[in-house]
Amino acid sequence: MKIDFGLAAADPEFASLFDSFAQEEVPEQDNLDGKTRMMAILAALLGCQGVETFRRALPAAMGEGVTPVEIKETIYQAVAYLGIGRVLPFFDAANKVFQESGISLPLPGQSTTSRGDRIEKGNQAQVDIFGEQMKGFQNSGPEESRHINRWLAGNCFGDYYTRKGLDYRQREMITFCFLAAQGGCEPQLISHAGANLKVGNDKAFMIKIISQCLPYIGYPRSLNALRCLNEAVQANE
Repeated sequence: MKIDFGLAAADPEFASLFDSFAQEEVPEQDNLDGKTRMMAILAALLGCQGVETFRRALPAAMGEGVTPVEIKETIYQAVAYLGIGRVLPFFDAANKVFQESGISLPLPGQSTTSRGDRIEKGNQAQVDIFGEQMKGFQNSGPEESRHINRWLAGNCFGDYYTRKGLDYRQREMITFCFLAAQGGCEPQLISHAGANLKVGNDKAFMIKIISQCLPYIGYPRSLNALRCLNEAVQANE
């Protein structure tokens, strides 16, 4: 299902050119399924702050089988990587499209943690994704900044990665898209490229993801994402 960018009336030449590339040539490049492709595009649009394009992409995403819960989980997780200052408009965009589509809000809750166990379960998610070297991460680092490692375990991973609705492979894929699209996060992008490899998203799959995001984030950030992926692959050999 194609995204309606709303450009055909005023800019028919550009609309034809862009649609031919972004919605025909690029999807035909590989065998990535439509649902995964649209999930990656939504995450990339969050990362590059394309809220209006995100709003226009939601009907196409749902048409490809991306569920309202999966959309909301993508938005929720984006807060950990982009901050609420950049993500809040996407809540409004999604809620408006859902309401126009007759989808009742709020959606069913997906949380699996409590205030008492979120750090422990979040650290376990870190171990599951990155490896045993992450065990006890919340208690590591200099005392003056240790609270940030605790927040990473309890908030970033405990509050978000432990939720239902998306599995680890999907969560790491969208995180890679957040980071690639926003730019300036190369150390984290390399780290999460490695995490993708560890959870089963191999190099070939990740190249497909980068390729499908390219029309939405441009060549510089796409090429940078490819470089970071190659660095992660080399580090894991």
